[in-house]
Amino acid sequence: MTDYSRIDAYVLRLVEESTPERTMWNLEKLREGKKGNWNYIDGCMLTALMEMTRITGDERYAEFAEKVADYYVQEDGSILTLEPEKANLDDINEGRVLFELYRRTGKEKYRLAAGTLRRMLEVQPRTYEGNFWHKAIYPNQVWLDGIYMGQPFMAMYDMNFGSKDCSDTISQILNVEKRMRDAKTGLYFHGYDASKKAFWADPETGCSRNFWLRSLGWFAVAMADLMEIIPDGEQHAALVPVFTGLMSSIRSYADEETGMYWQVPDQPGREGNYLETSGSAMMAYAMLKGSRLGILDASYAELGEKTFNGIMDRYLTFTENGLNLGGICLVAGLGPENNRRRDGSYEYYISEPIVENDAKGVAPFVLAYTEVKRRNNG
Repeated sequence: MTDYSRIDAYVLRLVEESTPERTMWNLEKLREGKKGNWNYIDGCMLTALMEMTRITGDERYAEFAEKVADYYVQEDGSILTLEPEKANLDDINEGRVLFELYRRTGKEKYRLAAGTLRRMLEVQPRTYEGNFWHKAIYPNQVWLDGIYMGQPFMAMYDMNFGSKDCSDTISQILNVEKRMRDAKTGLYFHGYDASKKAFWADPETGCSRNFWLRSLGWFAVAMADLMEIIPDGEQHAALVPVFTGLMSSIRSYADEETGMYWQVPDQPGREGNYLETSGSAMMAYAMLKGSRLGILDASYAELGEKTFNGIMDRYLTFTENGLNLGGICLVAGLGPENNRRRDGSYEYYISEPIVENDAKGVAPFVLAYTEVKRRNNG
């Protein structure tokens, strides 16, 4: 078993080697040689860094998150590189850190920037059922990823600066449960096209063909976070069976030895399939947090910690520079029309690159680590 304390040094190394324009965990930007922008990948990591400060007391994590936010957020609340015309739910996610930074610093620009993002959601295109489109280039499409990208932020804004009414969030999630949950397995399909016109969509259900672990993970993390954001009451209660149902269903697909989950979770051991880090870490976090909040029983925390340890044993390696976290699917999606390789097939999901140290794996791993530390009293 790897010493947990070495994870602190690993995360600090990533922070110390990063700048707001070039973060060491955003491999997509690093590989393309592009400057950084306001994006969900850094957003995931900044959320994790804020949790690291909260649980360890080490201000260096939060200081870097503030450094990034200061770079992009202008005094009038505008955000550098943000392109609202793209109606991209992914761009909302980084705004989650603004609430805590505003509380910590009192900088008015953070509150204004949160308002900038909330106004984007006011005009976000929606399906006929009222769910946000994932992006403008994906008309009428709802992806599980987008639930994480948009809904926790919207609920946080509405609870902090808005009406304290999260009924819009509740409605969208209940629509996802109705349209995207598979009755046989209890799992959720990666995407849903309300128009049923996308090349990857089932003509009868509008759903994509397979389950993808990380999309399920995004949904699980969103639900766990919403359990904390939305206070006890009717709206909170409406989400509990969605969360507990998903956790009950996914746990049966945990690998017996490692506690991890497969890239295509319902097809363990199939040729090309593999135990994937990012989605496994998301499930570990959701189970640990759900148990801590008293929504899931203690057995989920035990499985969550087993999953976390399984990731460490399988994919966390020692190097001269510290640690590296492997087994991370770099990216996966559905379409658009001019990218038919992304067709939701089993073959597609196992074909995407597997990388090390990308924030889509590192951030949920760190979030799970903070929950493990809470469970073990630091």
